[in-house]
Parts: sequence; structure tokens; C-alpha cells
Amino acid sequence: MSSPAADAVVRALCAAGVVNEPLRFASSVPTAAAAAAVLGCEVAAIANSLVFRVGEAPLLVVASGAARVDTGKVSELVGGRVRRASPEFVLEHTGQEVGGVAPVGHPHPLRTLVDTDLEQHDELWAGAGDHLSMFRTSYPELLRLTGGTPSVVR
Repeated sequence: MSSPAADAVVRALCAAGVVNEPLRFASSVPTAAAAAAVLGCEVAAIANSLVFRVGEAPLLVVASGAARVDTGKVSELVGGRVRRASPEFVLEHTGQEVGGVAPVGHPHPLRTLVDTDLEQHDELWAGAGDHLSMFRTSYPELLRLTGGTPSVVR
């Protein structure tokens, strides 16, 4: 049984022509390390969807699970002060809870930066809307799905 947030991600993926279904796990994978352990991949191949706040607007940064996002660098990239978003702000703008945020399936498109470090992996895994789901993708597909800007975020 999936969640409404995961269903929204599946709809977004289908609408974009993505044919691979998200994997659903028996137990929660709310961190990049937990997801990598279950999937048997490097933590760096996990595409973490992190929501930040620039003024009152959301900013989605899709970063390698091995990266620590440099908010100062991201602030320079977007031309405004970047702050960590509260769980309530994330839910309001994505329809998804922290730890399960997907790069797609949000109520409205989000301004998105995609970590260039992810490009070194042929296969990436991204959250699929809840703590139990992930989907396989690639760097070019992630850019296409999100309309994101390739960016150095650490």
C-alpha cells in the first residue's frame, strides 16, 4: 500500500514517460545511508531532495547523499539568503515529509538545483514521496524531470 505522496510521484513519473516503477521497502529508509544499505549502492549515488527556504519561496536542492550542501555557496548561486526549511514548510510546498521528499510529484514546480557530483554515477536512486519508496534514475533524466540547473552545491 502506498501513500498519497508516493502516488503523486508515480503520476509525475508516468506523465514524464518514466517507465521504471519505484521500489517499495518493508522498512523505512529515511536517510541516504539507510537507502544505500538496502539498495546495495554507494551513498553518493543517492539523490537527496533537500528543501531550503529563500525568503518565502522554496528551493529544492537535489544533492548527492555523500554531500553536505554549502548554503553559502547556494545563496550565491540563487542570489538570496538560503535557510534550512522547517518540516512544516517542506510538507506545505512538496506534499511530502522530510526524509521522503522526491525530486518530483509536488503540488507546484519548485526552483531546483541539481548537484553536479551526481553526474559521475550511471545509476541514481531518489526518494519517491515517502520513507518507504525510492526510484531509479540517471543524471540526465533527473535534470529533465526537475527542470533543474546543474550546480556545484558543496
